[in-house]
Amino acid sequence: MLKKTNFFLIIIFTFFVNSYSFSENKILFIDIEYIYFNSNAGKIVNKKVQSQTNQINDEFSGYKEIIKEQREKLINQKNILSQEELQKKSIDLEKKIKEYNKIISNKNKKLIKYKNETKIEFTKKLTKVVAEYASNNSIEMIIKKDNILIGKNDLDATKEVLDLFNENIKTIEVN
Repeated sequence: MLKKTNFFLIIIFTFFVNSYSFSENKILFIDIEYIYFNSNAGKIVNKKVQSQTNQINDEFSGYKEIIKEQREKLINQKNILSQEELQKKSIDLEKKIKEYNKIISNKNKKLIKYKNETKIEFTKKLTKVVAEYASNNSIEMIIKKDNILIGKNDLDATKEVLDLFNENIKTIEVN
């Protein structure tokens, strides 16, 4: 009987010790996209991306207008020009369209490359800030908010990390 009681006490004691040690783990989560779009450095990058996007859209609209005018001019000259000349001008117009499309495509590729590079640089800098935050606050694990199904709001450290990021990182430079 005494053996059973001791065994039972050992099991209960072990259970409470283990549950106590698990309750000491500190795990938080952060919203990386929120930090990217709302940090001072992120706002600068996003403003530049938006400006370049608007510039590309304006150029595209200009090219579209030029092509439209040249196409209308070609249609109006349809009865005046010979078949060979009409075909030649039509081929030239198609070449211009391809050339404009290539220019816009190259600019879009450069913009996408810039966005990707800034996102990588942002992630590197954010990782350093998050590591510092975790170290200073005895946090064992910080998880992306995207990877969480349900979590208490008091485990969200986004605001604190955003403040620390704004304090330490002024710009995001890409070569």
